[in-house]
Amino acid sequence: MNTLQLIEQMGKSGVLGAGCLYRATQLLAEIMQNDETTVFLSVAGPMVPGGLRRVIRDLIAEGYVDVIITSGANLTHDLLEAVGGHHYRFHNEDDEKLFQMGIGRIGDIYTKSEDFELLENELSSIFTAIAKEADKLTIREFITSIGTYIDDSDSIIRTASHMGVPIFSPGIIDSMLGLQLWMFTQDNKLILDAAGDMQELSDVVYSSKKVAAVILGGGLPKHYALASNLLTGGVDAAIQITLDRSEAGSLSGAPLEEAKSWAKAKCGSKLVTVIGDATIIFPIMVAAAKDIMVKGD
Repeated sequence: MNTLQLIEQMGKSGVLGAGCLYRATQLLAEIMQNDETTVFLSVAGPMVPGGLRRVIRDLIAEGYVDVIITSGANLTHDLLEAVGGHHYRFHNEDDEKLFQMGIGRIGDIYTKSEDFELLENELSSIFTAIAKEADKLTIREFITSIGTYIDDSDSIIRTASHMGVPIFSPGIIDSMLGLQLWMFTQDNKLILDAAGDMQELSDVVYSSKKVAAVILGGGLPKHYALASNLLTGGVDAAIQITLDRSEAGSLSGAPLEEAKSWAKAKCGSKLVTVIGDATIIFPIMVAAAKDIMVKGD
């Protein structure tokens, strides 16, 4: 049994997780093969250190993603690997001892302070080069510029920069990348125009015949993706994979149908929510969706 055959068997179940995964995969394939649909990929949470770096990079390189909205943390971890750093697995989870060893922990994923020191040095050089070209940039322009200085072909930022896919990161300052930028600006002039991104993003929305959002996790990236489409009455289709619950009323756990009440999703739009870990579910969905496209279903 291959991945698609497994997903098709899941499609025989009801509204539980397996059935939702099947419907989300079918919708993903429909979105990916529709040239008239602009695809927004929203990425929150530790998706890059969690293993999705190459999956996201490949989707960009193969032309399946038109816009990326993500956290500064995912950008930071992409750059960490791009400059030669890594994400590690250890068996010692005594956090105080990890601190003494210069190791930070994200669940069972670990980073070394020496790798971040390497990243800091590289970023300082990159920021210096960017500042010589312009002293004021939108956040999107800033990220694109960083991509031109990265040599790692597996990098999300580099690939997006070379493919002309804009990356928006409204919360970029709330990350190690943002901290390094702030430190750089203590002695250098480099200003980010956060509001400037909205002009470009609104132009993308208005020029699109249809918009579909693929949402991994929730948070600020999810809201930015949906709210930017409020200008034209909402997205035409959306898939979200989340572990958050709806009872607290947070956006991260909110069902996509709720977005219709805010005109962030159109009435009649195709919406599927899958409850689960995106680092497990999304690669399976992508593999099966590509098989569907090959079959021509």
